[in-house]
Amino acid sequence: MKLITRFAPSPTGPLHLGHAYSAIISHDMARSAGGKFYLRIEDLDRSRSKKKWENQIFDDLDWLGLSWDGPVIRQSEQLESYQNILIKFKKDLRLFECECTRKDIKNAVSAPHESEKLFGPDGIIYPGTCRKNMFSSKINFDKALRMNIDSSKDKSFCFSELGSRKGNISFTAEEFSKTVGDVVLWRRGYPAYHLACVVDDSAQKITHVVRGLDLFDATKIHTVLNSYLGFEIPLYYHHRLVCDENGKRLAKRHDSKSIQKYRKEGLKASEVRTLLGL
Repeated sequence: MKLITRFAPSPTGPLHLGHAYSAIISHDMARSAGGKFYLRIEDLDRSRSKKKWENQIFDDLDWLGLSWDGPVIRQSEQLESYQNILIKFKKDLRLFECECTRKDIKNAVSAPHESEKLFGPDGIIYPGTCRKNMFSSKINFDKALRMNIDSSKDKSFCFSELGSRKGNISFTAEEFSKTVGDVVLWRRGYPAYHLACVVDDSAQKITHVVRGLDLFDATKIHTVLNSYLGFEIPLYYHHRLVCDENGKRLAKRHDSKSIQKYRKEGLKASEVRTLLGL
């Protein structure tokens, strides 16, 4: 099996040290094994995605000494493939239309029982308000769509973790229902991150997914989707997060930690690697 990794940034701002850390690990993992390293642009958020940020991603990665294989994939150009998946697997995923606003959901769960968990990896755990809207015919892609995994079935899921929490991570459908809930797969005209990520990883035959520990719980969603869609489940490597001086995870707003800033200050790519402990 040839090892295949990818780096999938969103062109909504400058790449920072955290992005560099993830990209370098993913790139070096593939190159050391004689495998492939792909670049994918997650530009589904059309209101925030900008061509200038995409071009800067290319420049920053090239400056870091990272090269990628094959053409760059843009999620905005793959909408039909995501729709076809939902059409094909609407019964397996128990898709339903959701008409709830964020305020509706927040109000519905504003007074949970003490033993209930309020938030999961996809945000507030959905209370099931619109489950009655399950599809029996044609899907309306102008609506938000959620999946409802049947927790009554004795089904379990598992993914292999190579990073900080090394080992096989297992969980049941019932556990998923309680701690994650009915995940959004389509957001009124475009696919949600979880669906697009899984479909693209399968299409590119990604064998190893490298990303931060902040997405560890989201991997449960991707494992469930891979299982129901009949895709191979990749191996996962969740790395430590690169934080600011206050211990908070870096975000796009951290311009002081951007790769472009270090470039302008005259640092070498090798010095960025040293800064990251690589």
